[in-house]
Amino acid sequence: MAETIRTSPDATFDVIHDAEPPATLLAGFAEFGMAGLTAADSLVDQLDLEQTGHITADRLPAITPFSEGIARHHTRLFSRPDLDVTVLVGELFVPMPAAAALAESVLDWTEANGVTEAAVLSGVPMAHGPGEHRSFYVATEEYRERRLDGVDIEAMGGGFLDGINGTLMARGIDSPLDACVLTTPVHPLAPDAEAAARLLETADGIYDLGVDAEPLRSFAAEVRHHYESLADHVEREDHRYDDMMFG
Repeated sequence: MAETIRTSPDATFDVIHDAEPPATLLAGFAEFGMAGLTAADSLVDQLDLEQTGHITADRLPAITPFSEGIARHHTRLFSRPDLDVTVLVGELFVPMPAAAALAESVLDWTEANGVTEAAVLSGVPMAHGPGEHRSFYVATEEYRERRLDGVDIEAMGGGFLDGINGTLMARGIDSPLDACVLTTPVHPLAPDAEAAARLLETADGIYDLGVDAEPLRSFAAEVRHHYESLADHVEREDHRYDDMMFG
């Protein structure tokens, strides 16, 4: 069992893992738009991965998710013996002051267990047009040279990374870890399943995982239809109220 502990003024995180991890880590966390988390969760489902570890958080308001009456850890690690990828699914929203501590805990675990590559699937809330509904990357030079040659993805033009993503990239610059943030614009609607589908397609293009983004696109269409119907209903009710008041 490998365990890493890292503290901050706000939180302590323990990474507990019961198996020797593969060399590559793909992660998705709870953040604006939930695109990265949704994409990571889809990877777990489509690749039929098994839970091999989890992360606990102390001194931080935590959640205990459940499905069909069964509780689970909020941040979990998944893999399978014949696949050289571990997927991290982080359902806990981690506030910015504690984000670096979580990232350092994960990165200390990768270093202690021979994980040589880490990529985060992440949506970014940015003003964008329809032509920018695509994936972008911010990566170390080593990751770009080894993984992104021939992949249909553009470099993010400029700016800065903070929180979990910034800590990951800083570690990648200063260590042998090949690091990357795969990102795409997201909308306030959560989950932004269309953005998640783009991240899933990008991850598949890089790692040749054999996953399909169409289920996420179908889900995105259902969500869009639901909110369009809701907006139509609200508009009809507004007109009805106006007619009652001024008719």
